[in-house]
Amino acid sequence: MSPYYQLLKEKFPTKSSLITEMINLDAICHLPKGTEHFLSDLHGEYQAFDYLLRNGSGSIKKKLQECFPEKKEKDIEQLCQYIYYPAEKIQAQQEVLDRKDLEIELCQYLLDLLQFVKHIGSKYTRSKVRKMLPADYAYIMEELLTEEQPDKNKQYYYHAIISKVIELEQLDNLFIAFANLIQRLSIDHLHVVGDIFDRGQYPDFIIDRLKGFQNIDIQWGNHDITWIGAMSGSYICMINVIRIAARYNSLALIEDRYGINLRRLIDYSQRYFKEEEVFNPILDGDVISETERLTLNKLQQATALLQFKLEHQLIKRRPEFGMQASQLFPKIDPEKKSITIGEKTYPLQSFPFHKMVWDQPDVLTSEEEQILKGLMYRFQNSEKLESQIDFLMAKGSMYHISNNHLLFHGCMPMHSNGDFKSMRFGKKIYSGKALLDFFQEQVRESYKNREQHFDLATDVFWYLWCGEVSSLFGKDRMTTFERYYIADKASHHEEKNPYYRLRENQEICLRILAEFGLDGSAHIVNGHTPVKEKGGELPIKADGRIIIIDGGLAKGYQKTTGIAGYTLISNSYGLELVAHKPFSSVKDVLEGKCDIIFIKRLVELVENRTLVKDTDNGKKLLQEIADLDHLYHHFDQY
Repeated sequence: MSPYYQLLKEKFPTKSSLITEMINLDAICHLPKGTEHFLSDLHGEYQAFDYLLRNGSGSIKKKLQECFPEKKEKDIEQLCQYIYYPAEKIQAQQEVLDRKDLEIELCQYLLDLLQFVKHIGSKYTRSKVRKMLPADYAYIMEELLTEEQPDKNKQYYYHAIISKVIELEQLDNLFIAFANLIQRLSIDHLHVVGDIFDRGQYPDFIIDRLKGFQNIDIQWGNHDITWIGAMSGSYICMINVIRIAARYNSLALIEDRYGINLRRLIDYSQRYFKEEEVFNPILDGDVISETERLTLNKLQQATALLQFKLEHQLIKRRPEFGMQASQLFPKIDPEKKSITIGEKTYPLQSFPFHKMVWDQPDVLTSEEEQILKGLMYRFQNSEKLESQIDFLMAKGSMYHISNNHLLFHGCMPMHSNGDFKSMRFGKKIYSGKALLDFFQEQVRESYKNREQHFDLATDVFWYLWCGEVSSLFGKDRMTTFERYYIADKASHHEEKNPYYRLRENQEICLRILAEFGLDGSAHIVNGHTPVKEKGGELPIKADGRIIIIDGGLAKGYQKTTGIAGYTLISNSYGLELVAHKPFSSVKDVLEGKCDIIFIKRLVELVENRTLVKDTDNGKKLLQEIADLDHLYHHFDQY
């Protein structure tokens, strides 16, 4: 007798309960599939990201036009503003309307919101919509949704609810609750294809926002992996995230919001380093004081030196990583203040010769060791950082397969002939899917054993950041050292993996899909490399088999991309790619000056509308129905 069916019978103890559940699940299977949104390379740009979620990457406005074809554009725009930023819009209207007129306006728009919720909620079960209602207003909202446009017998009932809400001064809060419900209904599943951290200043705000999604998956990006590495015990990852924070003026994230004290490291940088122009922070429009600029300049120098020392140690410790080309200290001539790389000699600029001990250039001083140990303790004991990395580990992975889409952040390391590039770890050689599985296994292993700092699993984080066969990096090596210390830009070149050329070829994409058990109807979705749309590059490649959705949400990339990111939207009708303009401000949105959606490309249109039963979740539901049906027909045997 199967224990599984015995347990199932405990949950459904009567035949009638089985029938009810089978009918319910079968009905769900025949609903249209929910709308999935794919975003990547958020890079701490919270306001722009938040706006995309609030407007459903333009889908809310589109559905409003479908729901209210008789409404004028200005009325649709006003309704959009109330839905996207309800609290801010109400506050703005309070400055131009008296309270009575504002209540009349809110009541009028509330009727539109009720009708719109029913319109966009029609693809969900009533119970699913009910679960999305905020607890404080669930009863009132459900009653209003049921009785919107009530018959004569219930008109007084409907108006009595609204009147009581106004009397108790809850109209604003109820209106906001409905607007937030619309936002949640517009995105059924969110896929984040890597790089939440670095460059922008608010990755923590983004993660807090993501925690509100029930259906979400995250594919780790190269910038995310160093933060996970820092929490997992990697000293080099930790010092790297501090260096990048100093470079992009985001120390407030580490010190103020994660509560990690950097004072001893900053004091060290102030004592041993003087201002060097190449280490000036990249501000992207931020205005800071001269004192702050100098602090960031010197801190970046100190962390760079510590990073290069730790990297040399790691390369010695892990010869199997094949990263010897990044061991540059032995190639420096301290007397001539130059470095020889290959057959070419370059003068060094801004290099800290005064901090080097040339017979042991990678050895840390006792002061540096103590600073690093103190920092590691504070990183690993930051409750907020730990909570956020826990979330990235719970929802994240190196790759993800969902509804015929293969999602991974960077690349599939390949040779120029299209074969998968391999890497030996211990006695095993890994390539393709097995390589990504190995990387993921090591990440999870290191995170479980955070007291280990120099084991293979912890060192793999650095390999993922800049190793030649890392699927998150995708280049031969990282030239951070050269960019800081060598003026000749020819030395800064990083050779991309052949994948970035080969992915234009449909056969190559099909080979990658087959490696992960997918057929020729599937799609690869990548981020990592901003699409230079301004230069004519297209985000849809290989006859639609691969879609690159990094369009430059981070401000620093927008000069070269010409846009500000992409959202890939998969709904029951097919696939659509939406390009964004740069986000300016909430104030501009409320004044009708900011509509960041400006290009829509149809990627694929399905012949028959996709239903829940056609999705991965639908396959699980169909299996549940089959199990229930089996129990129904063999009920007395269990």
